[in-house]
Amino acid sequence: MRRNLKITLAYDGSEFHGWQIQPGVPTVQGTLADCLQRITGEDVLPQGSGRTDAGVHALAQVASVQLESAIPEKNLVIALNDALPPSVRVNSVEVVRDGFHARHSAKAKTYRYRIYRGDICPPFLARYVHHDPYPMDEESVIRASEQVVGTHDFTSFAASDPDRSARMEDIAHDDSASHSGKLDNVRTIHSSLWARTKDELVYTVRGDGFLHHMVRNLIGTFLLVGKGSLHIGDVPTILEARNRSAAGPTAAACGLYLVSVEY
Repeated sequence: MRRNLKITLAYDGSEFHGWQIQPGVPTVQGTLADCLQRITGEDVLPQGSGRTDAGVHALAQVASVQLESAIPEKNLVIALNDALPPSVRVNSVEVVRDGFHARHSAKAKTYRYRIYRGDICPPFLARYVHHDPYPMDEESVIRASEQVVGTHDFTSFAASDPDRSARMEDIAHDDSASHSGKLDNVRTIHSSLWARTKDELVYTVRGDGFLHHMVRNLIGTFLLVGKGSLHIGDVPTILEARNRSAAGPTAAACGLYLVSVEY
């Protein structure tokens, strides 16, 4: 009997060319599909909740896949973790309703971005944080992030993609939770918060969906506010511009994590 399975997995994105399968390069989706084929003999392509980019990590990415195999879910977790590289771990496998789809069924997602503020970044952290030891008005960064809470058109914070209209199947590279099949850039941000630890400034954002590079472009813009190149009041103006060139640069991928997906 065919089962629809929800696979929750974590991965170190440093050595992968993102989630989506691509010919000739290692990807998380491709690696998971290869392991499922070796274990079950079935040629399937697990569908993720969204496409994380090269170098982006995940604490709880969600994938859905339909399998004929009768291997119990707990045994499948063990078998997958035996077959997968150490950089990918399956946390759970569970049977879900037939209509469940990792991306289309998602209601909200949370991302986190880590900035290491110390003068010297430890080598064991270098692949997992963005190192920025330079002077920064952290209070302005925090206040700037508050400007994006609510429902807005985030075109200014979406990656430039001239071929976007031709790729309706999943809206180009959108990491969208609840806007599947739509070509608008309107998203709702439920919370946009910073926290300070001894050595790190950590951003956590929760929303109903995120455009390609949206979180990293937000970070790049907030950091410009912290450096004084932009002002807090510029953020609403950038949103209204609906122009990618109005916002800041794309922050490094290594500091970004997909934390959770809500259904």
